[in-house]
Amino acid sequence: MSDHALRLLREQPHLAELAAFPFNFDLTRADHGEAVRLASGGPLEAVAGDDTGGTYFVCGDGSMLYADSEGSAGIIGNSVDEALEVLVGLPGWHDYLGLAPADGEEKIRAAVAETEEEIREYHGIDDERTELRAGLGLPERSPVELIGLLHAALLRTEPDFLLLNAEEGGAHDLLDRHPRPPLWEAVLARGRTDLTLLREGSAWDEVAGDRARRALALRAAQFDRREGDLPLLRHLLRHEAEASMTDELRLAAVLVGLHGCAEDLPLLYEVRETDFDTWCGLGGMPEPDADPAELRSWARGLDDSLFGTDPADEPLFTWTGLAREQGLVELARAALIRRLDDIDFRAYCDARDGKAMERRDASQLSSLVHEFEQLGDTFQALRAQRLYVPLQTRAWDRVSALLRLARLEREEGRFGAAIRTLASLRDTLAEPDGGADVGGGSGSGSGSDKSLGHWQRTNLGAYIVEEHYAVARTAATDTALADEVRTVTVAAGELLARLSGTARANVERHLARTTDTHTDSRTDIHTDTGANPDAGVSAEPTPPQPSAG
Repeated sequence: MSDHALRLLREQPHLAELAAFPFNFDLTRADHGEAVRLASGGPLEAVAGDDTGGTYFVCGDGSMLYADSEGSAGIIGNSVDEALEVLVGLPGWHDYLGLAPADGEEKIRAAVAETEEEIREYHGIDDERTELRAGLGLPERSPVELIGLLHAALLRTEPDFLLLNAEEGGAHDLLDRHPRPPLWEAVLARGRTDLTLLREGSAWDEVAGDRARRALALRAAQFDRREGDLPLLRHLLRHEAEASMTDELRLAAVLVGLHGCAEDLPLLYEVRETDFDTWCGLGGMPEPDADPAELRSWARGLDDSLFGTDPADEPLFTWTGLAREQGLVELARAALIRRLDDIDFRAYCDARDGKAMERRDASQLSSLVHEFEQLGDTFQALRAQRLYVPLQTRAWDRVSALLRLARLEREEGRFGAAIRTLASLRDTLAEPDGGADVGGGSGSGSGSDKSLGHWQRTNLGAYIVEEHYAVARTAATDTALADEVRTVTVAAGELLARLSGTARANVERHLARTTDTHTDSRTDIHTDTGANPDAGVSAEPTPPQPSAG
């Protein structure tokens, strides 16, 4: 990608002055005014700005990204040179963001002519355009060609060049409003190709033996059902069982069951008996000697409630999970950030209007946290978890949510925030009905919340203590937090002393593996607290991490 024109502008003041006026590409206005970054983490360099507060950035691959002052951004050229071709050839380019080559030459030329006549009422552009093109070595292209370049560049903005507010994490809107293909279409493309190969009788083992390809092929078969697919569905089902219980295993069983063949009952029964998870996940399946009509009825019931034939009806997390599995990380990230932004905006509106945030967002937020962590995006996971915490009304759920929040804050290096979150967690342990949390959530207020009655004997209790020590250990590098670190360390020791004997022993073993260089912590850990060494860990487990979808 060429930046030849940018070098010339930096070297030749006269050309830079022409670019700044009348073409509004001003090298002296490269300060955007707020910190921004690409969601992908890719490099971004501000190189110029305009008189409306907009900024031009060069991305890692040489593409030029424009961000306006109203929170919108988009790629306007595949290189700096190409972007300058557009800016010089279409000085009213902001007015053409809705145009596309499909609009036709007549409409495009009319729109450009109208805008440029309005510009000429105030200052010249024709001689200036000729001089700047010559000075920068830019070719002379027709308005139709330039609209084609601009349109193609804008469509490249997502997912790789999604611009975020660096502090808050929210995404900028798209500069244009051109329609994009739905997420599922891009995700399903490989699956449709593989399904065609399977139907042709080739690549059976290659597709079935690859977890990501197998899952996509099954999803493609879900939305393109054919009578002759039964043999390949059986093949995919057998291989998917090796991955234990997945949504795609249930889907494969349903697609096989819908054919209603008696000879498939033993196979389905065998798959169900693979392990405990498959036995639970495929519950209600007819026995091997059942009537085929019963099999078909079971499959139809699950199909109607869980699957169907329209990919647009599938949850977002189905597609983001499948995108991640096939390496389309930025596609998944962009879709997840957009969904989180929607929830965040609703929460802002609710707070502005004095209303409580709707609990219907809780399950989506939990899945968002999980999906962002799967992508390794702790920053966005933390955003989602902050919104999730106030929605928890049961004391056990509040403590679990606060614990996860503290961990994410620690992993993001926000040690002061993690320390404050752990303080709120301890308040909730002390007064389960008080609703102490982060963000204004509240407890039931009924005085009857007993969900934390035996936290000292559970895995949750052990995790709470371990996180206190983890925060104290990592925050010790920040000398400004010395007093807070001492408070957390003391609290960790007090909580450890309250654990049952077995839970305490488990924590001590964990800490012995992770705190070898922290003698003081080890001394605290091994102090005799009089805990009963025979006390067992409660059978009540810590709630599992939410699965995608």
